[in-house]
Amino acid sequence: MIRAMWIDSHCHLDAPEFAADRAAVVARSRAAGVDRLVLPAVERSNFVTVRDLAHEHRVVYALGIHPLCVDRAADADLAHLEAELDTRRGDTRLVAVGEIGLDHFVPGLDRVRQESFYAAQLKLARRFDLPVILHVRRSADTLLKQLRRIEVRGGIAHAFNGSEQQARAFVALGFRLGFGGAMTFERALQIRHLAQVLPLEALVLETDAPDIPPHWLYRTASERAAGAVARNEPAELPRIAAVLAQLRGMQPAELAAATAANTEAALPGLLR
Repeated sequence: MIRAMWIDSHCHLDAPEFAADRAAVVARSRAAGVDRLVLPAVERSNFVTVRDLAHEHRVVYALGIHPLCVDRAADADLAHLEAELDTRRGDTRLVAVGEIGLDHFVPGLDRVRQESFYAAQLKLARRFDLPVILHVRRSADTLLKQLRRIEVRGGIAHAFNGSEQQARAFVALGFRLGFGGAMTFERALQIRHLAQVLPLEALVLETDAPDIPPHWLYRTASERAAGAVARNEPAELPRIAAVLAQLRGMQPAELAAATAANTEAALPGLLR
């Protein structure tokens, strides 16, 4: 029997939560059948780290400035990103511009500055003919507005949690939608509905490790305060995928093949 092979389309392997056992995390992911990881950067300070980790562990990466990092980013960071994308044109492990986007959930953020950085990074993705990895948090309509104005070659809307209408709008623009740990909660009715009704071709899998733990890793605030750990890791992906397979009435191996093909279509650099 051939073992299913999975792609984690969004994993922050550079996070400090993995500092003590990063190599073991990668080893566990491969033992679980997660043979490819996508590591998105979040700000200028981790561009080199993400790139080096991708080469060290034979995975792939993206470069971008996350909307939650925009308020502390300098305008010059966009020029630095442009220079890095230009310098790394021949790097076969660079597959996208990301993680970029908009966050309208966290209070107190400068939305105008976020949108300026987002639009600028879309233009860089278009210039370098790269897909994008999008952060979508109560911001789908504004993200879509800019995507219609600044056309890019598609990509992935990470951890999607919008409406079905918004989901289909992203798909119409050539995007795949990321599903991960949030889908494993029975109360996540909207996400689970989307997982069932959207075309299979629109779906990719992710962990967002060390964040968005599935329900079996979730800890309450009081448990975390008492020292309980809720770290997610890419080795959890097959179990997360089993939930999606059950929701869609599919066999895991069939889902693994489909979501791998979808991720490769969203991020063609994976095929290099």
